[in-house]
Amino acid sequence: MKNKIIIAITFLMLFSSCSLDDESNSARYQTFRSFWHLARVTGGIARVDNQFELDTVIWSFDEDNNEITVENNNTDDTKQDGLNSGVYSYETTAFDTKEILIIDNQDFGEIYLDSQNVLVIDQNETTIGSGADGFVYTFQRVVVAE
Repeated sequence: MKNKIIIAITFLMLFSSCSLDDESNSARYQTFRSFWHLARVTGGIARVDNQFELDTVIWSFDEDNNEITVENNNTDDTKQDGLNSGVYSYETTAFDTKEILIIDNQDFGEIYLDSQNVLVIDQNETTIGSGADGFVYTFQRVVVAE
């Protein structure tokens, strides 16, 4: 009688652990997406220093289609915020030792990661050389599970 109870419990444990294993397998293949939230804009002739709350201006890079989707919710027209909401084509090109971001066939500026979670676009560095009156856009990375 004891053997039948042990066998029954063993089968119950095997079947219940299978369903748990399926859940952990699906979690293992979850995808993540990075969104870049504009945090600060500095520079320009007027030497602006504008700071933004997260979710005000969001850029999403689609590397497969070479597109940037911009969601611009800034309602303060006195703040420099880059691009209006929309979808833009982009590419990058090497110039000297810099990586230049080109949006809709126009130089936008040098692009680099300051850290793993900070993206900087410096309009003072372009394919035509260096300047002093461009804007520097600093973005904060937010990762979302899909």
